Amino acid sequence: MTSFKVIRARAEKRKGGAKALEKVLPQVATAKALARLGDDRVLAEMTKRVFCAGFAWSVIEAKWPGFEEAFLGFQPAKLAFKPDEFWEELTSDARIVRNGAKIMSVRDNSRFVQEIARQHGSFGKFLAAWPSADEVGLLDLLAKRGSRLGGNTGQMLLRFLGWDGFVTSRDVVACLRDAGLGIAEEVKSKRDLARVQVQFNAWAKETGLPYTHISRICAMSIGENYTPEEISARTRSDA
Repeated sequence: MTSFKVIRARAEKRKGGAKALEKVLPQVATAKALARLGDDRVLAEMTKRVFCAGFAWSVIEAKWPGFEEAFLGFQPAKLAFKPDEFWEELTSDARIVRNGAKIMSVRDNSRFVQEIARQHGSFGKFLAAWPSADEVGLLDLLAKRGSRLGGNTGQMLLRFLGWDGFVTSRDVVACLRDAGLGIAEEVKSKRDLARVQVQFNAWAKETGLPYTHISRICAMSIGENYTPEEISARTRSDA
């Protein structure tokens, strides 16, 4: 496998030097910051990622104040035991995107958040304690115990919450394949995801960098060469 030093040097050259590259690396939440996350904000982010999946993100963002109102500020205790009538009414609520299956995922995920919070004090504390070296295990838990949180949606959830991990975006996968990792062009199998984890663990040991930064640098070392301004305008999903 290619040393990450080579990949970083390529990214620095493409972005105009080491300092320019540093400026476009995303912030990573500390364990303390994750532990302070309210369960309502975790559920809100889960909901936003679920509704953004396969939909125009700009539409969800524009309607988000309505989501906050319709879903009662995403307080898990308020939502977990709301009667069926409450959820049925939401399917005709113009404040939100009226997708029945995704609406019902909010009820399921409110219960999921509560379960984790009872076990660990809060969902944020649970995330703060989970090691980046086992993102695969965390993604598996989200997929099995959460609702509609599998695949890319789970990765996006972790990224937007600030948890330190990788995202198997198109450019990240292209970087990994170029570096010599034997994975498919789209990482969907457990085998490929496990191989990605092993490689990120190796690069994290080599560099001492956060996984989020390794992921972003990897993405910026290959593919479309966006300017710093374009990178700032894009979402955190690119790496």
